[in-house]
Amino acid sequence: MIRLLRIGAGSSLIALIFVCLAWEGWIAPLKPVGSMLILKALPLLLPLPGILHGKRYTYQWSSMFILLYFTEGVVRAWADTGASAQLAAIEMLLSVVFFTCAIFYARLTGAPRESKAKS
Repeated sequence: MIRLLRIGAGSSLIALIFVCLAWEGWIAPLKPVGSMLILKALPLLLPLPGILHGKRYTYQWSSMFILLYFTEGVVRAWADTGASAQLAAIEMLLSVVFFTCAIFYARLTGAPRESKAKS
């Protein structure tokens, strides 16, 4: 189960990086010549090494960090049209997959808790 969560988190993060680059680079940039919004993919590179190496702390903080991308996806899916709205929906989906995998990975890899009711 933990292996599947790592694969899910890593692959959704890598896919999100490529979606952001393609979206703002050539599929549907804000300006016809490209947009500086392509740089929004750079922060996604910060958690990538820790995610790929299975570092629990990285899974914990990146699960909150990815919510920024979910929020952008919601706003742009609502406000944009055409390819941009479809890419925003893909961004939302990938961020939800990452978030779900990250929180379950962090929970399942944590130290076992002692029961509160000791006899």
